[in-house]
Amino acid sequence: MGAKRLSRTSVSHYVRGELIPTACFFRSAILRQNDSAHYYLGVDGGGTKCRMRLADQNLTTLGEAVSQTPSNLQVRNGDAAYAAVMELIGPVFAQAGLDMSCAKQTHACFGMAGARMKSARIAFAARKFPFASLKVVDDIDIARAGAHQGKDGAVLIIGTGSAGLGLVNGKRLQIGGWGFLVGDAMSGAILGRKLLRKSLLAFEGIEEKSPLTEAVMEKFDNQPDQMMAWSFDNPEAKKDLLELQASGFSSYQTAPVPARPTDYGSFVPLWFDYYEKGDPVASELMEAELVSIDKHVHWFTKRGAKAIAIVGGLGQRLFPILKGRYGDLLVRAKSEPLSGALILARQAREKD
Repeated sequence: MGAKRLSRTSVSHYVRGELIPTACFFRSAILRQNDSAHYYLGVDGGGTKCRMRLADQNLTTLGEAVSQTPSNLQVRNGDAAYAAVMELIGPVFAQAGLDMSCAKQTHACFGMAGARMKSARIAFAARKFPFASLKVVDDIDIARAGAHQGKDGAVLIIGTGSAGLGLVNGKRLQIGGWGFLVGDAMSGAILGRKLLRKSLLAFEGIEEKSPLTEAVMEKFDNQPDQMMAWSFDNPEAKKDLLELQASGFSSYQTAPVPARPTDYGSFVPLWFDYYEKGDPVASELMEAELVSIDKHVHWFTKRGAKAIAIVGGLGQRLFPILKGRYGDLLVRAKSEPLSGALILARQAREKD
């Protein structure tokens, strides 16, 4: 069953591909719940969007939906992530043909960006949710669970953010995941920020120009002050903040809103395009990226990891290059992080 992409204004009215009046929302669903059944709900809350999937006892998908709201627990005190999750619950149950009362029979696992800190996981789990049980984990936990189906192995997330998690002889090993400001060494966000910095230095004549650096500066009309303004008071970031305020999260002021990791990461496709054309600055950035990935891979192999899966948008773009670099050590993920969230939700219930 394909995921439904839901706008923030229409999400509560979206059922089976049609917009319908709110009053008809639950009345129109084909109810097929079993009062004795258990359901499992997984969330993959990332730096750029939030995905939710509802499954039966066999982890067969019943409903799925996507919100384009960034869902990092470290952003806006987790308010954006909470809004993203809450807007998807009703539509996912409706798509499955289940009444919302079935949430009381549902065991959930949320894998969230920014959940590296235990305090953030505890605070988010303490918010009001309708489920029978809830487990909040770092997004890398669901990525690893999905990639290796519960067996030993490591995973590197290389996307907007970056981190690594392994399971070796049952021992959990984690590195990275400390966020854009102090971590995320392999990430698209850090790569994008490096690109902007090099482009600005080249524009000023401190470093050599290239077609890539010129293309970046053209996006700011060749005006360094525009780049500076973009970084300090980003229009897209401010737009998201204003939408949060409109949704009832009114504690924020209309102060400047700096560019987010996802804003810096948006320059990665441009970088990769120029890398494939042989651009020297793009090649220099690629070499630095591969050195960073090398360090993370070697950290896991020193500790006994025999298989490392790569997930994340940037990681998938780099996979052919990385496969040539690491050979059989590198594997494709057996399933996606959202499937991993469902696996962890069922495991948590079975342990209770």
